Parts: sequence; C-alpha cells; structure tokens
Amino acid sequence: MRSDASGTSGGCDGGAASAGERDRFARRLFTPLPRRYDALADLLSLGQDRRWRSAAVAAVARARPRTVLDVACGPAGVTLELAARTDARIVGVDLTEEMLRQGAVNVGRAGVGDRIGLVLGRGQQLPFADASFDALTFTYLLRYVDDPQQTLTELARVVAPGGTVASLEFFVPPNRFWRFWWWGYTRLVLPVAGGITGGRAWFTVGCFLGPNISRHYRRYPLPWTIDAWRRAGFEHIGVRLMSLGGGLVLWGTRAGGGGTPDATHDPPDVPGGR
Repeated sequence: MRSDASGTSGGCDGGAASAGERDRFARRLFTPLPRRYDALADLLSLGQDRRWRSAAVAAVARARPRTVLDVACGPAGVTLELAARTDARIVGVDLTEEMLRQGAVNVGRAGVGDRIGLVLGRGQQLPFADASFDALTFTYLLRYVDDPQQTLTELARVVAPGGTVASLEFFVPPNRFWRFWWWGYTRLVLPVAGGITGGRAWFTVGCFLGPNISRHYRRYPLPWTIDAWRRAGFEHIGVRLMSLGGGLVLWGTRAGGGGTPDATHDPPDVPGGR
C-alpha cells in the first residue's frame, strides 16, 4: 500500500513537494516499513491489495514473457507473483534500499534467486537499454513522480515492441455513495488503523494516502492517464476498476509489435543486482 511521496512532514496534510523532496521523503517514509509491509498492506486494504496485484500480474502472465521489469517493486511482492505465474527472468527496481533488502530476503525464502535480480533505481530514469524487456509492471508509481507523462515514456522505452505492460494504482470510486465511504475510510480509519498495527510510520502512510490519491486524480483524471499511455507509445489499452473503484488496473502493449512480442533476445544485464 504505497503512499504518495509528495509531502515533507509527518502530519496529515499531504502537501506538495519538489521532485527531489519527493524522492527524499519516499526514502524516509519507506525506511521503517519493509519487514511487515506486505502483511500490513493486505490488512489495511481489507485484503484488496492482494486481489489487485493478482489482476495486474495476470495481464502480463497471459503474454508468457521471457523477461519482465517490475518497477517500484517494494519488497518484491509483485515480483514474486510474476515468478510464480511465469517462467520469466525478472528484474525489480525500487527507490528505497531498505525495501530492496527485504525484497532480497523474500526472494531468498521463495527459492527463486536464480530468476530475480533487484536493482536500486528510479522509474523516471531506468538503467536499461531500449527494448530490454518483453514485459513490464509498475505498482503505485505515478503519484511519486513529478512528470507522469515523462515517466510513462521512460517505461515504454525499455519494453520491446509488442511487449505487455500492466500497472496497479489506487483510485477514487466514481460512484458518489461509495466515494463517501472511501473518503471516510482513507481519512479517518486508515491513519488510526495504521498507527495501531504498524506504529508511527504506518500512521504517516495512512495520513498521506487518501489526500494524495484525491489530489493526483484531480490533476490527472483517468481519461488523461489513458491518453498519456497512448502518447508514451502503448496501444490496446485495457482498464479495470476494482473493489467498487478503489483500485485501478491498466494494461496495454508497446506499439510496433505487429502481433506476439518477440521473446528471442537475450535477458538484460542487471546492473548492481542483488
């Protein structure tokens, strides 16, 4: 359950920040979270986070890729599900070193270290050559970045023509009735529940999450996001609202494939992989 990094304090205001401040805030926010991240994300989302991840992974697994890049991988939750549902070699990228350390522990426990590499990096500036991967996933990413359009263009750059891309993000329920209850949960219940189950760090996550989701979609509504995918070079875009509109899964293919993605190229190098 990733929180937007656009804030500079531990309060519940969710204030805006510069791109550099967003990165620094994200590192501070996520440093104490990794050990119990997946368990608390599942608990605080009432079990929905796991369902949403599965839906995003399914969109990629259907394409049977040989190589997948998982951006904003956190402690490798989606990365491990990709490994379980495909035969691909997978690279996970995240901004926070502590998340990757926990991800390495989780990968080791799952016994799939021969297929997964984890790299410290930013989704806005990926350390890979053009068309390096057959498929790509990204999770709770675009609220962290200063320029979502540029980030989508950068993600498209590393995907081979015809490759599949899928994303998972929080969303604001479009139905007014469910949006009322969503607002109450994210503004009132989530901070308190996060503080009780995870301490101050999760209280901070709970405080920032709701306001920043709302702010993001006021600035970048769903039609804009779909058009941004197209401008970045994706086509055949699919959209699925989940859990009454609290979750958003998008998927599509990198333009220029002319059919099934070509999976004959060698797996990409993993710079600094762990």
